[in-house]
Amino acid sequence: MIIKSATLDTVAGYTSKPVYNKLPEIALAGKSNVGKSSLINALVNRKALARTSGEPGKTQTINYYLINQSFFLVDLPGYGYAKSAQTEREKWGMMIERYLKGSAVLKNVFLLIDIRHEPGENDRIMYRWIREAGYEPVVIATKADKINRSQLAKQIRVIRESLSLPETVQLIPFSAKTRQGREEILNMIEKMVTEEKEGAAEDE
Repeated sequence: MIIKSATLDTVAGYTSKPVYNKLPEIALAGKSNVGKSSLINALVNRKALARTSGEPGKTQTINYYLINQSFFLVDLPGYGYAKSAQTEREKWGMMIERYLKGSAVLKNVFLLIDIRHEPGENDRIMYRWIREAGYEPVVIATKADKINRSQLAKQIRVIRESLSLPETVQLIPFSAKTRQGREEILNMIEKMVTEEKEGAAEDE
């Protein structure tokens, strides 16, 4: 997939009205500081389309990025930042869960996990929410450049075992710095979007 255009289209907060898009959506979920903004920027080949929050855990919106005028990358609020107030964490949880169950055009969810660490309880909850909403997420193991190649297989195994991932769930090591995994992720997105277009054509 060649990215020809990418813009921040809609920003939805906790009190915003639901966003109803007609184009397909691919959502990105993950802990604060896991690298969602870096992934978006790497995928669209832009340095700062998605901006990282100056203070972790402060991003309280769902951001919709329109890509190639044909689909949306949906950046969900980062979760799990310990210093965030309990009320704020509850709001983010409600926003994410409401989105997962409410979007009629969501095709799948990329769950981002820092490859250096074992997934925490919040990651397991997020994975469970995604499955309960009816999706089989693709796990993106971010920051792959920060471990030695010899550690890669071990860390992938740790993530799979911690989340109890079925063999059918794909796990892709990714690095925003080296672009490892970028083409594989773009090819997956292209397949999801193409299948959506083909399905729409058959319905007509």
